[in-house]
Amino acid sequence: MVNHRIIDDLDADLSIDDVAALRENLNEQRLFRQEQLHQLSAAATARADAFLDRQAASQIEVRVKLAASARMVLDDVEAALERMDQGRYGACHLCRGTIARERLMIVPQARYCARCQQVKEAAR
Repeated sequence: MVNHRIIDDLDADLSIDDVAALRENLNEQRLFRQEQLHQLSAAATARADAFLDRQAASQIEVRVKLAASARMVLDDVEAALERMDQGRYGACHLCRGTIARERLMIVPQARYCARCQQVKEAAR
């Protein structure tokens, strides 16, 4: 059962329509990343015989990095969908405060509110 009363955002809940749009966006992102990983995997297999070629080695390195990035985004998207299903979507993982609606509309897989995201990035 999905909890449609998510988290207050400065006195405004995410509406059922908001949640539906965010879920659709996340599902589209998941499909895109899955297809991207499939294509990168197929391209890497097709070029394995040319591994010793310097240009091929460079292309393989780029594909490996792209695949790692796609896997990270896919993991974030799937985690956001799980939080939706569990009724925990929209809460910051650090301060437990509300993630602003506007932020979720731009980055629906966001785990942190804008303030905590800045703190996290500054600590790197």
